[in-house]
Amino acid sequence: MTHPGLPEFWGYIIWVFMLALALWAVFKPVPGSISAKHISLASIKSIQPVVQFLTRSREILLFLKIIAVSFFLLVIYAGLNGTPIPERNIATVLTWNIWWAGLIVSIFFFGSAWCAVCPWDALANWFVKPRLWFSRFKLNNSLELTPPKWLRSVWPALFMFIGLTWLELGVGVTTSPYWTALLSLLMVVLATVFLAVFKNKAFCHYVCPVGRTVGFYSQLAPLELRPINSDICAGCTGLECFNGTDDVDACPTQIVMGSLTQNTYCTSCGNCTQSCPHENIAWRIRPQSYEAVHTARPHWDEAWFMLGLLTLTSFHGITMMEFWEGWISQSAQVIGDSGQMLMSFTAGLIISMAVPIAVYAFAIFLIRYLTKTEIKFKKLFTGLVFITLPLAFAYHLAHNLNHMIRESVGASQLFFNPLGNNAKPADVSEAILKEYNMLLSQDVLFVIQALLMMFGFWIAIKVLRHRGHGLLPDAGWKLFPVLLFMLAINGFHTWMLTQPMVMRMGALCVAPEVQL
Repeated sequence: MTHPGLPEFWGYIIWVFMLALALWAVFKPVPGSISAKHISLASIKSIQPVVQFLTRSREILLFLKIIAVSFFLLVIYAGLNGTPIPERNIATVLTWNIWWAGLIVSIFFFGSAWCAVCPWDALANWFVKPRLWFSRFKLNNSLELTPPKWLRSVWPALFMFIGLTWLELGVGVTTSPYWTALLSLLMVVLATVFLAVFKNKAFCHYVCPVGRTVGFYSQLAPLELRPINSDICAGCTGLECFNGTDDVDACPTQIVMGSLTQNTYCTSCGNCTQSCPHENIAWRIRPQSYEAVHTARPHWDEAWFMLGLLTLTSFHGITMMEFWEGWISQSAQVIGDSGQMLMSFTAGLIISMAVPIAVYAFAIFLIRYLTKTEIKFKKLFTGLVFITLPLAFAYHLAHNLNHMIRESVGASQLFFNPLGNNAKPADVSEAILKEYNMLLSQDVLFVIQALLMMFGFWIAIKVLRHRGHGLLPDAGWKLFPVLLFMLAINGFHTWMLTQPMVMRMGALCVAPEVQL
């Protein structure tokens, strides 16, 4: 079964918007400075007590972690013991249709809040550093070694992301409850081993592909944890937010709150809000994407992760196009591949990553040639790569909404039979019924997808204008190679949205009272 694509009408509107905005960006001068308003939630008197309670309460966070771990254990049990039919087993539906699709949507509103209740990290902590609940007594079974230099980057997370994509789409983990459960267990084992060997949370910081995806996308989120009064942080000598206290652990990713400018490595764990003796840390609202446009700092490994995020997100869409199966089959015949055609799939994955990265690198080379700048290629490469974040995020949201809105219909009924005992595979009639019972109407879904694609391009334009102006103040129209790259990527994503998309798995159960 396939999902209908975005109507061509919306595709034309997106293209008109992109072209008009691109022309505006070329001829409109970049303002010298922009002031952005930030609103601390702790300063709003009507909700101040609630905000302070939620940000400093261990009990609330523990309660949310227990809920997340409960669902996670259900996934493990159902995956190992339930039916192999993916649409009838809660392990695959909860993991791929609801959690992974919903996680990307949640970042748009709440940033890295998911990491605060992550079941992988929660279980690892309970295994390695158990604390007697509601007491100060805590065991520490970690060796507390300093991570080696080669580990202290996001290269491991990028390689993990590529590997998980290979398992997910090549091996077919998303359609196997059993392998979904094993993959989930693997993530817990890795989180536990890293916590048992290294100090702080090296797995979250350097290795976890989900955490780093959440972190980079959080640069576009409207929420951030920041000091309420920066002067208090400037005069602080204890640095409890960094070092922790007898009661509260140190920051797991070694962040000093007073100098924090980006959300990339903040896991929203709450340690800083609980340890600060001045109660000077709280959530605040900021302009959407302010960090990606202005304050995030470029680094070589992070640039490659952002490019990997863009290309792998695009690749997910490519593999759900109707032509993908034919391409892989033809490739397999040429190279003599067979079985699951993993060699052909791997070749497709490598090409899908290499081509956009090569085009981006060539665009940077052209900008250096046109501007005759003495700025090194590496500095321009890392400085402008932030344009990929909104392009990847917008398509990721639009694509995942399709899964979540269309394929999660009736998922709640799986809680009555999570293992799918005696269940039969879904048939065509259920798929048709599912279309009549979508969480949102199809027309509303199309509008949201189109708005997301326009929103992503608009943010990318803002990033290019302000970061390009900061690096090359007199470049002007000479930044057009990267602008063409942005048009090509967003145009390709828009085209994929207009194509029929193969369902991740068969139709789910629908409410029994619904009649066709």
